[in-house]
Amino acid sequence: MHRPTALGGALTALATAAAGVLVAAAVSTSPAAAAVGGTGIGYLRTSGNKIVDSTGATVRLTGINWFGMETDNKTFHGLWSSNPWRGQLDKMASLGYNTLRIPYSNDALKPGATASGINDYVNPDLVGLSPLQILDKVIDYAGGKGMRVILDRHRPTAAGQSALWYTSTVSEATWINDWKMLAQRYAGNPTVIGADLHNEPHAEGTNPAATGACWGCGDTARDWRLAAERAGNAILGVQPNWLIFVEGVSCPSGGLSNVWDGDTSNDEDCGWWGGNLTRAKDFPVRLNVANRLVYSPHEYATSVYRQAWFDAPDYPANLPAIWDKYWGYLHKQNIAPIMMGEFGSTLADPKDKVWLENLMAYTGTGVNGMSFTYWSWNPNSGDTGGIALDDWTSINTTKQAILQPYLIPPVGGGGPSPTTPGPTPTTPTGGCTATYKQVNAWQGGFQGELTVKNTGTAAVNPWSVTWAWPSGVSLASGWNATVTQSGSTVTAAAPDWSRSLAAGASVTIGFTANGAASAPGTVKLNGTAC
Repeated sequence: MHRPTALGGALTALATAAAGVLVAAAVSTSPAAAAVGGTGIGYLRTSGNKIVDSTGATVRLTGINWFGMETDNKTFHGLWSSNPWRGQLDKMASLGYNTLRIPYSNDALKPGATASGINDYVNPDLVGLSPLQILDKVIDYAGGKGMRVILDRHRPTAAGQSALWYTSTVSEATWINDWKMLAQRYAGNPTVIGADLHNEPHAEGTNPAATGACWGCGDTARDWRLAAERAGNAILGVQPNWLIFVEGVSCPSGGLSNVWDGDTSNDEDCGWWGGNLTRAKDFPVRLNVANRLVYSPHEYATSVYRQAWFDAPDYPANLPAIWDKYWGYLHKQNIAPIMMGEFGSTLADPKDKVWLENLMAYTGTGVNGMSFTYWSWNPNSGDTGGIALDDWTSINTTKQAILQPYLIPPVGGGGPSPTTPGPTPTTPTGGCTATYKQVNAWQGGFQGELTVKNTGTAAVNPWSVTWAWPSGVSLASGWNATVTQSGSTVTAAAPDWSRSLAAGASVTIGFTANGAASAPGTVKLNGTAC
């Protein structure tokens, strides 16, 4: 994703692949239920500087980036770890991230594209799936938790980012047609709320011989504002309910100033790649469907590049005026919503902690604050690190503590609940049955699925399943419930998004465990033996 440049932007290079197993190809998708609560109801739209749901209620997207689909792996990074993909989404939601921004490259969308870097012991359900089919599963599961998804065209190819939205090998037509394909694939599925059209358009070439992305220059081959209109309107022609997320550029001219000539009088004011929206007020993106435009700047700290303002004598008091200038004015003047698509840091420099604290305060608290998706969940982002640590399970508590007050969990995310307490647990009238399937086993561990059916005549709300394991067996991860262990007893508590188990209905609890493969014993549903 990001690496420094001595010319005032942020170069982005985020590739770290890792060892894993294989996957092949096919195609299918299933719409998730409409998201509710923390991310609203139905599709989203804009109203002034706010994002609102289908009822008009204000929604704040407080999300995170999970990258990998834009790299040679063509799917999410961390699938090689011991934490199953569902477990990672469970953790994101439980921390309060209500939106997932998913970067991809056009390579991952090609027919025959294959995903790699997948631990098939931990994620056996992903073996043999194409990158798009894995994406389908992530979207479906995230939607079930009340999360929303933004798709981000991060790179034309897995090889790297591009200043323009097209290259010599990936045409504008391919860029737009792939977007239309994705819009059609997820039509009718309100989990997927929109398109981040192209990641970090930026300057190239030294002025006056600019070859990079400009804003408002009128050159159809380089004017990012005009290209965003072409792509955005093509997408809305297929899926009029999507939001269109448009990033800024780095230098509005599309070229770099000659910083070596000693003359700074005419040098252009440039910002982060994708972070300069200074000309959006005078040259707004014009879409054919009203109330669909969201501006999406990127903002970084010294771990990406040491911009001059980090060393100003009035730092950090100078930061709000800088943010106002580059993009914050769009929100403050009620022109359009802001969804800060990327921001992050290793926090290795003490200045970066101050930067992040001030940036979050600038976005505002509560539902009326600016939306954002933090970069990143992944620990393998070279110049920022992640919220997840290297085991893809533990959390960077320093970063999370700064972000936490601004997070609005999805319903079912497991974070602080804005709703009233749930009903008193009920006992099944008539009992239950339990069936167990060992999905996989390896030296020192195994994966299983326990299916419990309510055979009673009334719903169990909220439901809770317990079982016993022999000494030496310990829980590693679980999904479809909040799974914990105390001594030899394991408890799978109902998630907020599926609290009730109807009469005759079943729930399947997935888990991985350490120790010799063992079937759950003494299974109970709300205290009643199965």
